[in-house]
Order: sequence, then C-alpha cells, then structure tokens
Amino acid sequence: MPAVSSRGRGRRSMNEINMVPFIDVMLVLLIIFMVTAPMITPSVVNVPSTGKANKRPDQVIEIIVDKDESLRIKTDGSTASTSLREVANAVRRALASGPMGADSAVVITADRGVRYESVVKVMDRLQHAGVQRVGLSVQLAN
Repeated sequence: MPAVSSRGRGRRSMNEINMVPFIDVMLVLLIIFMVTAPMITPSVVNVPSTGKANKRPDQVIEIIVDKDESLRIKTDGSTASTSLREVANAVRRALASGPMGADSAVVITADRGVRYESVVKVMDRLQHAGVQRVGLSVQLAN
C-alpha cells in the first residue's frame, strides 16, 4: 500500500519505490551463489571427433583452382590445364583411365584468394557429371 502524506488541503500518495526489500533479496542471492559456486565441479564436454576413412582411395584426382580462377587437373604427378566447361569430361577421362575407377576420389584445392563461388561452380559441374566422391582440401594454418 503506498504511503500517504498529508500536505495542505488533500491527501497525496508518494510515488517512491522502496529499495530495501530489493537490496535484501539481491544480497541473499549473492550469498547463495558465493556459497554454492565452489561446490560446482566443472563437467567434461564430449566434443565430436572427425571421422576417418576406412582406407585411402587408390587414385586421387586433384583439381586446383588458381588465384586467377584457372583450373588444373593433377593425376599421378601429371598436371593438365582445363576450363570450367571441360572439367567434368577431364575428370571422367581420368577416372576411366585409372586403375580402380570406382575407388577414386576427386579433391578440390583452391587458393586462399579465390572466390568461394568458383569452387562451388566446380563442385556443381562434378555433381552434374555424376562424380560420387568429391572432397575439399583443407590446410591448417600454423
């Protein structure tokens, strides 16, 4: 119930908030947290790990996207330049000429300055060509 003061002619209510109960509650909560904080033991968080392939593919075909967005295909040490239109055909030829066509993987390696859109276009061409195993080469910075 608001406090009432009498001044002059009529009675007016005082529009002030009593802060004492609020401060009391905050001090009690502070004491509770200070007492319980040392009792809480840090828990162990299970972070997911990366999966490993069962076996390394027999043949790895590497598509290299250079800074100027030109494409090169590297298979067994030999490198050949290609265009975005011909990348799917070049990969199909490399898969067909490889020792184990079904167990071959295609890895896309791109320079750091290359736009992401260029890498996605290469991946899209390979997907439309029916290439099953496509991966991205990731190098960790030291």
